[in-house]
Amino acid sequence: MSTFLEVQKKLVPDLLQIMQKRYEILRSIWLSGPVGRRTLAQAVGLTERVLRSEVEFLKNQHLIEIRSTGMVITDEGKTILREIEDMMREISGINQMENRIKEYFQIQAVFIVPGNSDTSPWVKQEMGRACARSIKKRLLGENIIAVTGGTTMAAVAETLTPDFSNKKIMFVPARGGIGEDVSNQANYICAKMAKNTGQKYRVFYAPDQVSQQVYASLMKEKPIKEILTLISSANMVLHGIGDAMVMAKRRNTSPAEMEKLVKAKAVAEAFGYYFDEEGKVVHKVSTIGLQLSDLSKAKDVIAVAGGASKGKAIFAYLKSAPKSTVLITDEAAAKMLLKGI
Repeated sequence: MSTFLEVQKKLVPDLLQIMQKRYEILRSIWLSGPVGRRTLAQAVGLTERVLRSEVEFLKNQHLIEIRSTGMVITDEGKTILREIEDMMREISGINQMENRIKEYFQIQAVFIVPGNSDTSPWVKQEMGRACARSIKKRLLGENIIAVTGGTTMAAVAETLTPDFSNKKIMFVPARGGIGEDVSNQANYICAKMAKNTGQKYRVFYAPDQVSQQVYASLMKEKPIKEILTLISSANMVLHGIGDAMVMAKRRNTSPAEMEKLVKAKAVAEAFGYYFDEEGKVVHKVSTIGLQLSDLSKAKDVIAVAGGASKGKAIFAYLKSAPKSTVLITDEAAAKMLLKGI
């Protein structure tokens, strides 16, 4: 196929461009439908005038339907998407991008979802689906899966389905809460994952960040010690990667520590550790839960993060990520990574 596509690119490049455009429109309708023309035009970066003719073409081919609530994809349209997905990934160069990133950072695997989650909410949902597929592929007979909080992990939870029922899974929160929206906290996300898959979960009622005195006191509590033992023995870890300054603000970091992070040029955060552009840990908050050293014990560490705005943070974290890391990201972030490479 590669040789054939190369010939097509040289002889009829317009054909491939049109195919890519229509594929993206069809895919956007599938992921966000029913959707209106204006919203769709913004999502795919086309004017409403140009989009109108493309929509008419897809409608005449019976690939979409136009309803009062908006455009939706037909069963025939879904079939087309499935059949050409691999070819479109090759045409767009996504396969090559995945290989370059994987080889540069020497990690287990990379999976790139088309689009930019900064501007298109459905891209985050697609990353969630890609994570669900990756989890399913790597499950053992019995599994302990440690999960962090955040909007990306919440999107992953929404995509999990009951077809995990042939495996034994215990979902555990990787960390305590940081005072954010309950639906984005690890406890809630673990409960959601367990409910959607018909599996078990444990809760971890402890703050994410505590003083040394409180930390020492909590470590004496039997329930805390039990859940920490479960967390540290997880064979799979699911986590996001945060922008350092954004995460510091979410943690209500003191002005003195904020200044320290700025001076250290921190760009990324994961598990309470802050990294500079070289992947060096420049600051660590006193947190309860999974520690960076625990990652080496996990068979699979699945990092999910996307958006052009997180490109620098993802690059920094990957510089010191464990070799067992599976990166699931989007095309916009991947292009930022390749600029760094």
